Amino acid sequence: MTAPALAHSTDLGRMYARSLTDPPKVPSITTVIGQQATSLEGWIGYMAASAVAGHPGLEAAVGNPGQMRTVVRDSSHAAEQFRDAAAARGDRVHYYCEQRALRDLDRPHQMDEARSALAEKDEENFAARFDAWWEECSVVPLAPEITVWNDSVGYAGTLDLVATIGGKLCVIDYKTKGTDRNGQVKSLDAKVVMQLVAGMKAEESVLDEAAGLWEPWKYGQDPVLLGVAIGETEVRTLRANPAVLKEYWYKFTSLRRVWETSQEAAKAGVALLPITPPAR
Repeated sequence: MTAPALAHSTDLGRMYARSLTDPPKVPSITTVIGQQATSLEGWIGYMAASAVAGHPGLEAAVGNPGQMRTVVRDSSHAAEQFRDAAAARGDRVHYYCEQRALRDLDRPHQMDEARSALAEKDEENFAARFDAWWEECSVVPLAPEITVWNDSVGYAGTLDLVATIGGKLCVIDYKTKGTDRNGQVKSLDAKVVMQLVAGMKAEESVLDEAAGLWEPWKYGQDPVLLGVAIGETEVRTLRANPAVLKEYWYKFTSLRRVWETSQEAAKAGVALLPITPPAR
């Protein structure tokens, strides 16, 4: 996950402020979507079991309870370590994509440095596939990494890219994805539709983070909403189905209410009170 200037990590999740000197005020789009329950128990168990099976000390630990406990302890955080590594890789890929857009806009950029950072991690294929997609689609960037705000519902977020493709205005969200056994990039989760429609429904976009200057959102008039899965072997572009946008917007606003009522419940007081047996 990238780190926009106005975003803050808080006990309430990721939140956004109106300026660099203001306190955070509203939850991020991803924090709102995170209110949807998602079970990772099966995946976490699989990652831990795989780590045990591949542990270099497993053979020596068989029949030795002390060493086996070490193997289990080392392997118990496999899912967390994988998640953190994937997040860091995603940040590097997103940063490269942003720098590519800045270069095309003739704005200051660090595209070469961003590509070198990927190469150091043996991740340069992500950049190569992204560049091929960019050229093939003739992407014309308008606003990379743009922070937006909706005061009516109460949320903010940072969109990966607003651009035109084939003459059509597009709001784009990048997802760095792994590759399956057939060499194809893995598909996107439908949750990306909530992320895209929330971006489309923004009311303002930031002009100056330090001063807290905003302007009316000018890219929300019926854009094409695209989720772009960036992998090492290919890039897959998927369009949010216009027929489902209303339902996904309602779902997003409902999750926003869940976030708010959760905070209200936490502040309401002690949920459970002790009682004594009734007097005889």
